[in-house]
Amino acid sequence: MAEVVARIASGVADFDRDQWDACAGNTNPFISWDFLVALERSGSVGEGTGWQPLPIVVDGPDGRIAAAAPAYGKSHSQGEYVFDHSWADAWERAGGRYYPKIQIAAPFSPVPGPRLLLRDENMAPALIAGIETLVGRNGLSSAHATFIAPEQVPLFEAAGWLIREDSQFHWTNRGYGGFADFLADLSSEKRKNIRKERARAVEGLEIVHLTGGDLTEAHWDIVWEFYQDTGARKWGQPYLTRTFFSILGETMGSQVLLILALRDGRPIAGALNLIGADTLYGRYWGCVEDIPNLHFELCYYQAIDAAIARGLHKVEAGAQGGHKLARGYAPEPTFSAHYIPNPGFRRAIADFLIAERAGVQQDRMWLAERTPFRKESGSGGA
Repeated sequence: MAEVVARIASGVADFDRDQWDACAGNTNPFISWDFLVALERSGSVGEGTGWQPLPIVVDGPDGRIAAAAPAYGKSHSQGEYVFDHSWADAWERAGGRYYPKIQIAAPFSPVPGPRLLLRDENMAPALIAGIETLVGRNGLSSAHATFIAPEQVPLFEAAGWLIREDSQFHWTNRGYGGFADFLADLSSEKRKNIRKERARAVEGLEIVHLTGGDLTEAHWDIVWEFYQDTGARKWGQPYLTRTFFSILGETMGSQVLLILALRDGRPIAGALNLIGADTLYGRYWGCVEDIPNLHFELCYYQAIDAAIARGLHKVEAGAQGGHKLARGYAPEPTFSAHYIPNPGFRRAIADFLIAERAGVQQDRMWLAERTPFRKESGSGGA
């Protein structure tokens, strides 16, 4: 068998767009060449951000990319949504150096999807080996692939990576013809609550959906204002630059859905979504007026409306958020994979993950029993 060589570049932009996307596919926008390069060209990742692009590819016999991984050298654990701060602390208290580490991810996007981008499925072991070699040759502590698609879990397990489990809340379209059909699946009390919540949230407001050519630089100025406001409330400093949104609109506008709430024609709140092949991905929200339940309306209910209208199967509204449960979003498992070369450190993390997984699964079962769906409908389980 011929030797397989993995190549590393200083950015996804160094690779041919068509070759990268032939591996990434067209299902999940967050691993596309356009999205990852928008992060690079806008300065959202790169020098000074703690996210140094190090994409890894393996070429096929035809000389074209057969497998790729969106890899980054990380000098911190921000913007990942799979929290390993306690691991870093333990390793450094033991005298080790946790950072830099390798992160296989769609930066700042807690969106499940493939992390091994495979035009040739047989190249998965070689790609994983390339990641491990990068860790070993540079004396790094670890590599982490976060929010991996469930079907790729066995690929990482076969390579001996540790698997971590968590949960997110996703909405599933069960063939609904409209929002009223979705409500009909809920208990009577929940239906009434949601109707009231929606009516109060939009009182005196106009809700508009914008995509593609409807999006202008003025809209991106508004999104940036909302994004900064939310960032200041949650984590203190926005990850994305203003330029990112302009590039996103220019290169991926047809996959963007911006939902705005207008008062007398002036935007007061908005939710930014990306449209995948079968999923609507809710990403960023912000407001300049604090209106009760408007967040739920724009981020959850309007997303459901949009998904039904487009015939999409799911809405994924981001990380965390137990409040999504009452709005018809049910708990589903998410996964990450972790390569820890040091045997002692690996054993300690493996023991931690066993205990953590039991708690996560128990919590998800408890939540699944408390969805707002009518019990006789058989809907809402996870």
